Amino acid sequence: MAKLPPFPGTTGRRDWRTAFDAIKKLLANGDDTTQVFRIMRALNVGNAPINYARLIATEQGGRIAYDQVELAQRFSDPAFVASFAPGTVGAAYRTFLETTGYSADGLVEVSRLVPSEDDLAHPYAWFGRRVRDTHDIWHVLTGYKADESMGEAALVAFSYAQVGGLGWALIGSAAALKSMRVTGSKLFAKAVWEGYRNGRKAKWISGEDYLELLHEPLDAARERLGIVTPVAYLRAQRELGPALASYLSTQKAATAAAAPAIAPERIAA
Repeated sequence: MAKLPPFPGTTGRRDWRTAFDAIKKLLANGDDTTQVFRIMRALNVGNAPINYARLIATEQGGRIAYDQVELAQRFSDPAFVASFAPGTVGAAYRTFLETTGYSADGLVEVSRLVPSEDDLAHPYAWFGRRVRDTHDIWHVLTGYKADESMGEAALVAFSYAQVGGLGWALIGSAAALKSMRVTGSKLFAKAVWEGYRNGRKAKWISGEDYLELLHEPLDAARERLGIVTPVAYLRAQRELGPALASYLSTQKAATAAAAPAIAPERIAA
């Protein structure tokens, strides 16, 4: 694979001071999503050229890169989100938005609180936006809950396996290590490790045409992409309970503790 030049104007140096400051704040308050983007900016240096090169080397990647569809704009369009047939990835994404209250443009707004090159008119910046804007689609595909610390940490590990970037690795590792002290078990950490292993096994999802993927039946998409049932994650959900599974978020843990237990969704192997 050809090696592409670095992002113009960047030094190529990682900012570990900022990363450690941000991870400390994130572990103290898991609801502070801004710290996630600080960590990404500080450590995922040189990641965009590698992944962009990988994209355009795929069969559909050249066309996808040429079209440069801004996915956040599509995902924020109610008519677009409402257009998907029952049982599809898009329909599951629609349900995700309705049940969590999250939105694509909300994630964009949070990301812009941290200075970055994401809004530049550059192919690497476009690819970075693409990864950001499909984060919740990955939640849908993998079955990892977004409104839960463990689900986010497991998806972070899955993402590290898929697209690289030491920022993902730092967040997943730190959350897993702290979980052993807070929960008194290795269940949370095992779920995170499983997320990494499952990400390694799966097809490279960033090479997908998401506008086509959203119309695909959810179970068929998971099978085609090699996304397997996260057994350790589901076990940890059952045994830890909702409160400990969201130990990083005081607000979510308190809500979970007050809510009746609901059996976690199982995805196809």
